[in-house]
Amino acid sequence: MNEIVEKDVINIENMIYEIDGKEVMLDSDLAKLYNVETKRVNEAVKNNPEKFPRRFSWILTNEEKNNLWSKFSTANISSMSRSNPRVFTEQGVYMLATILKSKIATEVSIRIMDTFVKMRHYIKYNEQLLPRKYLLLEEKVDNNTKRIDELFDKFNPKVITKNSIFYKNDIYDAYSVLIEIFKLSEEEIIIIDNYAGKELLDILRIIHKKILIVSSSIDEIQKKKYLKQYNNVSFIKNDSYHDRFIIIDRKRVFHSGASFKDLGNKCFGINEIENKIEIDKLVNEVIKNCSINN
Repeated sequence: MNEIVEKDVINIENMIYEIDGKEVMLDSDLAKLYNVETKRVNEAVKNNPEKFPRRFSWILTNEEKNNLWSKFSTANISSMSRSNPRVFTEQGVYMLATILKSKIATEVSIRIMDTFVKMRHYIKYNEQLLPRKYLLLEEKVDNNTKRIDELFDKFNPKVITKNSIFYKNDIYDAYSVLIEIFKLSEEEIIIIDNYAGKELLDILRIIHKKILIVSSSIDEIQKKKYLKQYNNVSFIKNDSYHDRFIIIDRKRVFHSGASFKDLGNKCFGINEIENKIEIDKLVNEVIKNCSINN
């Protein structure tokens, strides 16, 4: 099953279409990637209507469906279907994953988010370099592959996550940057957040690194349930810290103005601390204060 999912993930870019200036994915394609039936995807929306406003997801009109089919003949739209397909924007994809709550949904959604982020940065920084027609996600890049790959290589996570400000409802972008920061780690991630909870653990469960969570209010029941299934996180109860920090391999430190459970709820910033003296001071203090082994 994992091989099937991995194969589908590779083709995510070919599953993103543009409708009225919005980049969306079809319910049938998401169902295929998540390894569930399409009706399961639509039931998730039907049972949680308040979580899917029209800007997150909607059912295509006949005109939209016909336009989609005429522009993208590879679109996974069945002519035998009695109803028009539902589409999801990137925010809708993220919301869907939080409802389906499966390991596959989480892993695939993270890769979908990465694809959206790469394409957004590609368009933002390079729209003057390529004609608009080459930016349409449904096209195979053919002889432009090498050129596009070279442009993508420029989007180093070190630059993307250096300083980022997010506004209310920028949930998708905030979590994308958070994931990019975690990806910088080669050995260890130390997270300091007094409100670390389920939202954070949902991301951490698929990160195969040594992770330490330092928090003053650890939910013991949630902790017990998590540790029963996963062994990549250690919990340290400590109330010495007010702000939120991510320490990567004890070499890099990121500061967040919001708890990781509230990313995107209000305007906040994530920035990297660059003063080497301050980094060493904080790392040494955390190691000593929290009795973390060197």
